[in-house]
Amino acid sequence: MAGHSQFKNIMHRKGAQDAKRARIFAKLAREITVAAKQGQPDPAFNPRLRAALAAARQANMTKDAVERAIKKATGGGGGEDYAEVRYEGRGPGGVALIVEALTDNRNRTAGDLRSIFAKHGGALGETVAFQFDRLGVLRYPPAAASADAMLEAAIEAGAQDVTSGEDGHEILTAPEELNAVRDALEARFGEAAGAKLEWRPNLTVSLDEEGAAAVLKLIDVLEDHDDVQQVYANFEVSDAVMAKLSAA
Repeated sequence: MAGHSQFKNIMHRKGAQDAKRARIFAKLAREITVAAKQGQPDPAFNPRLRAALAAARQANMTKDAVERAIKKATGGGGGEDYAEVRYEGRGPGGVALIVEALTDNRNRTAGDLRSIFAKHGGALGETVAFQFDRLGVLRYPPAAASADAMLEAAIEAGAQDVTSGEDGHEILTAPEELNAVRDALEARFGEAAGAKLEWRPNLTVSLDEEGAAAVLKLIDVLEDHDDVQQVYANFEVSDAVMAKLSAA
């Protein structure tokens, strides 16, 4: 199991905590505002906004909070003008990390992230994107379709790969095909639980318990930063090590 997937599982459990939940809502609101500002405020004609709203529903974000975020984009709520910035660097053990942020102050965010990397045994500024592939990722719950039905529909729609299991269905697409594949699958199976572009490692680093703990701590602190939306890493650990970390 790749590091980014393992970390997301850990973060899902932590997300039940009130402080994490509030932070998640703030990040979702920021993404909704940016998505609505870049395209039309109608999700039917704005794929990014539609994806952001789906993520908000999955997180049980309130309708009022969603409407406030959209209102900011249409000029009714004031607020900051956010820029999308990608940062790259390395963590402990040579692990490659990509950090996606939405910020209203690039200098502040860069300074903060550089400090976080340095304090946790890493270095911001190294080019590592070549160790990742940019992919469209769609997710459906298990009940949406059988594995065979999802595979058939996804391949017909132009997807690259499909993985089905107890946690549901994950469909991978070329970045430029994400919206077309999503539209085709949603016409058949209903709204996807998630639909967005992600970075997936094409080269991974194996870590022991100490190394994995250090990298997870770095990612945890990065995720806690208000401007950070997503963190991707290219490490792998054994199931035994993951069990120890999860129990800690």
